[in-house]
Amino acid sequence: MSDFDLTQVPNLRRGFRLQWEPAQGCHVLLYPEGMIRLNESAGAIAVQIDGQRDVESIIRNLSEQYPDAPDLADDVVQFMEVASEKFWIELH
Repeated sequence: MSDFDLTQVPNLRRGFRLQWEPAQGCHVLLYPEGMIRLNESAGAIAVQIDGQRDVESIIRNLSEQYPDAPDLADDVVQFMEVASEKFWIELH
């Protein structure tokens, strides 16, 4: 895992909304200009983003839900880095 700060608290950026989209069969991020389809792993991570939990808590929660998932912490950190770079989330 990188030297990512696990104490950061992610929050969806203003104008973004996460929801389950039955027609797509996945979670999506909606924003004024469009929609981002999330794969199953990204959707499970995004559901944990509430502006209250830090990344470490999100990893802990997901580890309890998916105890057999390999490299879960790395996947969460990678999602946070990509989502931040693409301006889907803010990290505080």
